[in-house]
Amino acid sequence: MSIAKDAKDLAKGMLQGLMGKAVAMAPDSWIPGGEPDPLIRVRHGHVGKPVSRIDGPLKVAGAAPFAAEFPMEGMVYAALVYSTIAKGRILAINVAQAEAAPGVRAVMTYRNAPRIARPPVFMSDQKAAGGDDLPVMQEDFVRWNGEPVAVVLADTQEQADHATTLVAVSYELETPMTDFASAKDAGTRTAVFMGQALHQEIGDAEKALAAAAFRVDSHYSTPRHSHNAIELHAVTAAWIGGVLRLHDASQLVAHTAWSLGQMFGIPEDKVVVTSPFVGGGFGGKCLWQHQVLASMAAKLVGRPVRMVLSREGVYRIVGGRALTEQRVALAADAEGKLKAVVHTGTTAKTASNMMAEPFIVATRSMYESETFKLDVQVVELDMLANTFMRAPGEAVGTFALECAMDELAEALDIDPVELRIRNEPEMDPTSGLPFSSRNVVEAWRTGAERFGWSRRSAVPGTVRDGEWLVGMGCATGTYPYYRMPGGAARITLNAEGRASIDIAAHEMGMGTATAQTQVAAERLGLPMGAVSFHYGDSTLPGVVLAGGSQQTASIGASVIAAHRALVKELLAMAGNDSPLAGLKPDEVASRDGGLCRIDDPARHETYVSILSRAGKGSISAEGEAPMPLETQHWSMHSHAAMFCEARVNSVTGEVRIARFLGSFDCGRILNPKTAASQLRGGIIMGLGLALMEETQFDERNGRIVNASLSEYHVPVHMDVPDIDLIWTDIADPHTPMGARGIGEIGITGTAAAVANAVYNATGKRIRDLPITLDKLL
Repeated sequence: MSIAKDAKDLAKGMLQGLMGKAVAMAPDSWIPGGEPDPLIRVRHGHVGKPVSRIDGPLKVAGAAPFAAEFPMEGMVYAALVYSTIAKGRILAINVAQAEAAPGVRAVMTYRNAPRIARPPVFMSDQKAAGGDDLPVMQEDFVRWNGEPVAVVLADTQEQADHATTLVAVSYELETPMTDFASAKDAGTRTAVFMGQALHQEIGDAEKALAAAAFRVDSHYSTPRHSHNAIELHAVTAAWIGGVLRLHDASQLVAHTAWSLGQMFGIPEDKVVVTSPFVGGGFGGKCLWQHQVLASMAAKLVGRPVRMVLSREGVYRIVGGRALTEQRVALAADAEGKLKAVVHTGTTAKTASNMMAEPFIVATRSMYESETFKLDVQVVELDMLANTFMRAPGEAVGTFALECAMDELAEALDIDPVELRIRNEPEMDPTSGLPFSSRNVVEAWRTGAERFGWSRRSAVPGTVRDGEWLVGMGCATGTYPYYRMPGGAARITLNAEGRASIDIAAHEMGMGTATAQTQVAAERLGLPMGAVSFHYGDSTLPGVVLAGGSQQTASIGASVIAAHRALVKELLAMAGNDSPLAGLKPDEVASRDGGLCRIDDPARHETYVSILSRAGKGSISAEGEAPMPLETQHWSMHSHAAMFCEARVNSVTGEVRIARFLGSFDCGRILNPKTAASQLRGGIIMGLGLALMEETQFDERNGRIVNASLSEYHVPVHMDVPDIDLIWTDIADPHTPMGARGIGEIGITGTAAAVANAVYNATGKRIRDLPITLDKLL
């Protein structure tokens, strides 16, 4: 089963910017699997310019309201009490002291919490948002170490935090399954991701491996990882006139509104979720228990409730990446052509969610091979539900595969870059689909030249700078193109010649509002200052998710559909007296604040003129993007060639990354400035994955023991070198705007490039992340 088919199965502004001028072409030309969007050929106007973020001034001035910064009259503050066992029942919970503490208004437990339904777990329905499907404070049973067992509500956050220490809980402990090895001994099963089994075999890979002239066969492991966005998970919730209103830190407002409606038994339109600014998401800012508990507490006390998770609280109730154990075996002939690719292994999840870490998905399309054996097995543990975390599957899967490719290159005595290029496929090797656009060889060639790869020593441990050993490594990065269904958008033009775009999308700091304002201005033929992009509100059209690096394509397809509808209405409104009389939508383009005939630009009329003659103050049109059928026709991926120079201290084992280069093939780059920030941020997160990040899980009791940034290490400024970025900027003709996703590609391949550089420096092959100094001594 191909990743393209997986994408099909899943299918079941506010601010103004800089002034400018745009020219866009025919509005109805992009069709999934059909003709390309002519906008991708426009090489002037707004698209492709390095425009600064239009929300930047508000953020640096501290004027951008985040979820924990919406004041509401009569608001109380919430704090959570977390369970200290992984499985069992609450025998007794004494809240009397807490209720008597200064400022405390109420303590909510399973005994007095409002009755609600279970969360609809993400991927069980198009609008489901829950991280798991467990009941939220509805019974006395505890299912993981850290599950909330009480909510304290007080006049101040300090009072609420203090009162949590006064809640006494005793438990009847049941034996949990928290040990990974024991769970494997009890039996595994084939993992499922996006409705498809994570298993595929082409030919007899094990037989080809045994018969090959050259082969490597190694095991790799990656630990658990926790989400650590700069903005803590927070929500301000209130019931107003029968409507549940949430100011949330969210990357799926429409999904959250629908899911909460299901849980509280109220219509979807009786839940309003807003999220104008989000301080990082990476897959973690979805629906977890804190939004539900805050909503329940607000109903219980009849007052607005603000709940901000502590940093420890994020580790307790927000899922992260699961651990993996992987085997990669590669077989090749003397020329380095792959004969077999074996990528198998085991990961962990809970029984309450649908997310198995899909570490084989990148391997499906990266290299040509005569045979494949790909398989992910899963065990279920009594732990916090794991979830999506930046490039789920690809981030850790490319670590194993690309380290194995480096090992094979050494066994063959072939340069690692050359080995990858020799195994470049002409079409998707496991689905048989043609690639929509694939220019990774160009990325490799230009990246190697710019990085100075030719200066690399092929013999590990031979380059020194005093007590520092110096090495270079490389790896391929990849992430699939996705576009989710349910994308609707609304465009409104007014008599002043201004336009607004309305869509329930998200801005988590990646520049969505800026890039989409550029695209909309380009398509409408308006200056950027005349376009407002409205997002982050569940009452707006569309069911858009900021995840899977697909939001840009989803918004783009929706805006194309809305623009098509708008042009049709404008032409009908223009009438017989207009220069546009008699023209059809596919015969006109948006230009200079209006419409013109494509082959006769003199036949032009402005939006202002059309509306004025029709006596209209404004006109709105809504359109819904077609289903993402392009993934049925093409194998669609972003690609990268990653290069790293590492320095390892021969005395202490300390690793320092001296420099890093990412050479990307991601289709059209809409905004080089915001794109560079995304790509660089992904690489930095990849450095953390390689060298320091690890959620330490006590398998005796299921508790996360390093639940703070003082003990869970992430890269800081001194850990990050100069990161050079280049890209092909070759438009993909089968995507809206020619662009593919860039949010997650940066983390893929990075850990392998680091590990391969460390090996080249020291001669020590580290196959167990993170690469800490104790493993190098």
